[in-house]
Amino acid sequence: MDPLGQFRLTTGLGPLGASVNFTNSNEAMLAAAAIIIILFVLGLRAGALVPGRTQALVEILYEFVHKMCIDTIGEEGKKFFPLVFTLFAFILLGNLIGLFPYFFAFTSHIAVTLTLALFVFIFSTGVGFYTHGFRFLLFFVPKGVPVWLLPLLVPIEIISYLARPVSLSVRLFANMTAGHVMWEVFAGFMLLLTAGLGIFGVIASIIPLGLNVALVALELLVACLQAYVFAILTCLYLHDAVHMH
Repeated sequence: MDPLGQFRLTTGLGPLGASVNFTNSNEAMLAAAAIIIILFVLGLRAGALVPGRTQALVEILYEFVHKMCIDTIGEEGKKFFPLVFTLFAFILLGNLIGLFPYFFAFTSHIAVTLTLALFVFIFSTGVGFYTHGFRFLLFFVPKGVPVWLLPLLVPIEIISYLARPVSLSVRLFANMTAGHVMWEVFAGFMLLLTAGLGIFGVIASIIPLGLNVALVALELLVACLQAYVFAILTCLYLHDAVHMH
């Protein structure tokens, strides 16, 4: 059993997919977007005073991300709420559907996470220059530092700033990849014990089975946590762009 085989890109949509280079990763991304749209259409259609389950879920997600934006960015966060909420919902659905059989975890591919991180980096930098003009360059000059230390500290600040998309993308990619690999390794170990040792293998496989159940719970937690981390870091970057501190 190849633990990394689950991350292999394959052609989607049959012959049509091959002609336009459409992969299973693209299929999963479209599925995530479709689920989000359907969920919100169903949840907001009723608009009931006493919400049902779907409406309650939508409202909880909305209020959670809205509060995150306001608390982290300030009142200016209302302007950026649609962006942050879209990123949060897309990454959360991408993480969750990757846990189901025959679905592809597109957030476990560095090309996807790096693209999202670069978008956040470029957008937040653009907001900084749009808000402050070239004064935004003062963001890289620490306050209260002796002038003679600036030639050393300014390059460090710039390198730290440029490393944001790398850390943002690698964090999401590495966590999702590691979790899925561990999950498949323990599942394969359980199957090998069952097949190779007969009744003793069945008994021995209880341990890896229990670990797999625990890993499922851990993966659910990581899927939600990593979507939150990506969203909160996006808010922090936007806060820096708006307030320069």
